[in-house]
Amino acid sequence: MQNVLGKDYQNKMATKTKKSTKTVKKPAVKKEVSKEKLGPEFVTRGRTFTGKVISNKMAKTAKIQWDRRSYLYKYERYQKKKSAVMAHVPEGINISVGDTVRIAECRPISKTKNFIIIERLSAE
Repeated sequence: MQNVLGKDYQNKMATKTKKSTKTVKKPAVKKEVSKEKLGPEFVTRGRTFTGKVISNKMAKTAKIQWDRRSYLYKYERYQKKKSAVMAHVPEGINISVGDTVRIAECRPISKTKNFIIIERLSAE
């Protein structure tokens, strides 16, 4: 049973199964970067808080703390508690320990930072 299909058919099938080895290069497109936009913009969403800066030793990060009240059902009274979060410090805002600032929730910036400082309300 030699060459039942014929040489023409075998050649045709061989050329169909070959893969093309040519690569097509796409033309390079130059993207212009606007000089006005220096850093990333953080869209705020969710909750906003007002608190005091308790630490700003980290690069572009500050720890903000504020007081809150929690109800104790057993004693029918409120207790004082403190909440503290890490917040991103934008380039235009200069803060120091003891300043009162307003922070807003935004997308996760790092593992521990989900807030950004919006404004500085008062100095120490």
